Amino acid sequence: MRIPAWVVGEFIGTFLLVFFGCGSVAAAILTGAQVGIFQVATVWGLGIATAIFLTASLSGAHLNPAVTCALATCGNFPARRVVPYITVQLAGAFVAAAVLHGVFAGSLAAYETTHALVRGAPGSEATAMIFGEFFPNPGGKPLTDAGRALVSMGAAFGIELLGTAVLAFIIFGLTDERNSARPRELTAITIGLTVTMLISLLAPLTQAGFNPARDLGPRLWSAIFGGWGTVPFSANGSGWFWVYLVAPLVGGQIGGILYRVLLRPGYRAEQSNGV
Repeated sequence: MRIPAWVVGEFIGTFLLVFFGCGSVAAAILTGAQVGIFQVATVWGLGIATAIFLTASLSGAHLNPAVTCALATCGNFPARRVVPYITVQLAGAFVAAAVLHGVFAGSLAAYETTHALVRGAPGSEATAMIFGEFFPNPGGKPLTDAGRALVSMGAAFGIELLGTAVLAFIIFGLTDERNSARPRELTAITIGLTVTMLISLLAPLTQAGFNPARDLGPRLWSAIFGGWGTVPFSANGSGWFWVYLVAPLVGGQIGGILYRVLLRPGYRAEQSNGV
């Protein structure tokens, strides 16, 4: 039985997104390979661009439930395919987390020993952040009361919503065929650069997820098979749900609506005027 092209595209694309993106976080935290947020953000952006170039012709390269849902409500994507797409995206992210865990197992154990971290105990979000996301960004260290006061759940929700709304807004504009200034062959690069800029700006606060599959797939791996137990779902209380699942889905809808209200009418006018 032949696997549908869209399944291959969404699985491989999301796998690569997480492999390169979360891999850059792992390398930065565990080995110091990347210095600063911008270098991590650059790897994320390049990874996303590569995944889009590779899989766009197979599935449209959504690679993100927030994008899939926004395309279903504000674009032309069939609603009946939303759940299958999201399921495959989650699977790709989950498998990528498993692979990364194997690749960095030795470095991870050494880091935990050096910093007296007990996996699964309070404070082990310092390394669980390689997979799922936390606010404020732990930066490889246990969260403290002082640190938690810097970014409330409400603020984190707003940040993730805003980042995803901006991303969806730009994706819609870049891919609208009526936009004569769209980058065409460079669309994937432009989307990757957008993600790089957003991560550089917002990752110090919330790790800049903007993608429920990217967060939930690795978070589930770390909790079930990685040894972190309940920490990925308790360190921020219910924040893992509201900030990293709900906020991006709402943000994607807002970005799509803003595109329909602000950009699409202008693109149509541009085309009708022969500009």
